[in-house]
Amino acid sequence: MAIPYSLLDLAPISEGFGVKDALHNSKLMAMEAERSGYERVWLAEHHGMRGVASSATSVVLTHIANATSTIKVGAGGIMLPNHAPLVIAEQFGTLAELFPNRIELGLGRAPGTDMSTARALRRNLQSDVDSYPEDIKELQYYLGTPKEGQPIVAVPGANTHVPLWLLGSSLYSAQVAAQMGLPYSFASHFAPDALFDALHVYRNMFKASSQLSSPKAMAGVMVVIAETDSEAELLFTSVKQQFMNMRRGLNKPFAKPMPNFDEYCTATDEAMLSSVLRYALVGSKETVRNKLAQFVEATEIDEIIVSMPIYDIEARLFSVKTFADIVS
Repeated sequence: MAIPYSLLDLAPISEGFGVKDALHNSKLMAMEAERSGYERVWLAEHHGMRGVASSATSVVLTHIANATSTIKVGAGGIMLPNHAPLVIAEQFGTLAELFPNRIELGLGRAPGTDMSTARALRRNLQSDVDSYPEDIKELQYYLGTPKEGQPIVAVPGANTHVPLWLLGSSLYSAQVAAQMGLPYSFASHFAPDALFDALHVYRNMFKASSQLSSPKAMAGVMVVIAETDSEAELLFTSVKQQFMNMRRGLNKPFAKPMPNFDEYCTATDEAMLSSVLRYALVGSKETVRNKLAQFVEATEIDEIIVSMPIYDIEARLFSVKTFADIVS
C-alpha cells in the first residue's frame, strides 16, 4: 500500500520519567522515522500538560532537525492565536535558514491548553480565534518576498517561503484551508467526528494558490503495533487512560499500560473511547495492515500522519519501524 506517511510526535513525558527523557526519546523517534522512509516528523504545541514536553515547539524542532539530515521537520501544529505572526515568522524563518528545504509549519487555531493557561499565553487581551485567517495572511506576508518600502520585515523569515499546512477537526478549518489554497491535515486521531464532511468541504471548495495547485489532504491516526493483537491492546491502555484523565480534569504524565484496564473503565468511559479512538490502528502487523487499507480506501487521503502513543520507547520504535514496513 503505497501512500506517503509521516510521524506526529507529542514528546510524551512518561510516568516515572522527566522532560529530558521525553525530548531524548523524540530524537530517537525522528532518527528512526528518517531511516524508515517517513516524509516528515511534526511536533505539536501544547501547554501546561504534564504528559507533553513540546510546548516550546520551535526550540524542540531545532533539537530534532540537528539529529536528522533529510526528513522534513515541522509543527503539527503551532496554535497561531497564541502568538504574534511576526514572532512565528522569525522562529520558523530561523529554522528554515538553519535547515534549508526541510522546515514546514502546520497551523491550528485552538489554544492547545486550558483557558487559564491560554489567557497567560495570549499576546494581548483582544487576540482571539476570529482573526485566524488574517493572522495566516500576515504570517505569509512576513515569510514571503519583501516589497519595496515594506514597513515591517521579518529577519530571519523574509524570503524563506516556509510551506504552510492548516490543521483542524472542523468544517471551518477545512473551509479556510480550501479558500487559501493550502494543504490540510485533519485531526482524526483525537477528534474524528467531522472527518468525512471536512474532507468533502476541503476538496470541493479548494482554490489553487501559489503554494498548491490542487487539494492535498492528510489525516491523522494513532498506531500501536506489537507482535500480537492482545499485546498491542495492552500498550494502547496508556492512551486510553490519558483520555479518561483529561475528561476527568486530571493532569498527569503519560501512564504505564494497565493490565486490568477493563475493571477501571466504566461503560461511559468505554463509549467515549470507542467514539474518540474509532480510527486508531491497534494490533499485530497484519491487523494494522488491514485496518489501514480500510481507512485509506474510505477517506481517499493523499497522505497519512501517525502518532505512536506508547509508554515504552522501545515499543514505540518498534511501531515506527513496523508501520513503515506495512506502508512502503
